[in-house]
Amino acid sequence: MYSAVGKRLLDVTGAALLLLLLSPVLAAVALLVWWRLGRPVLFRQERAGQGGVPFTLWKFRSMRDGTGSDAERLTPLGRALRATALDELPQLVNVLRGEMSLVGPRPLPPAYTPRYTPRQAERLRVRPGLCGLAQSMGRNAVPWEERLEWDARYAARVTAWGDAVIILRCAAVLLRGRGVAAEGHATMPEFRGDSREGP
Repeated sequence: MYSAVGKRLLDVTGAALLLLLLSPVLAAVALLVWWRLGRPVLFRQERAGQGGVPFTLWKFRSMRDGTGSDAERLTPLGRALRATALDELPQLVNVLRGEMSLVGPRPLPPAYTPRYTPRQAERLRVRPGLCGLAQSMGRNAVPWEERLEWDARYAARVTAWGDAVIILRCAAVLLRGRGVAAEGHATMPEFRGDSREGP
């Protein structure tokens, strides 16, 4: 009952309430991004949603335009936004539109979908989320294979209690400043497939 009806009801109610309460924060971040990085303020990218159906994800921009690595284009403001997850707040609109949930596996690029093992593809059974079980384990510090396994475990059993625990654990990880980037990377390296599966 929760996964079929209750979860969506809580998503809509929670996202609408958060957008209302955080509107001054959203406005302030938008002004900061416009001042430091210019237009566009929002970064849009196609991601794979439930069932692998693509949708357009919204974030506040954190990088300069142009060529170069992520590390070279990532600004001090962008690092601060990523560390606090403020860059993710526009995804509350994705939640309202039904493309995302407050809790679920983080949405990844559609190019990754054919690289999943059957087990990893289980993550696509549910809507992607603002925060997820893998993120509660340490955000981007969690290696890909482990991260995708946590996602598959979440998709296999979605409960209200589990979602509440994930939200609290993600908040704790965020407050401790853990896992903003994978070791040796500005963000997260590209997922090229399960290394244990061979070429």
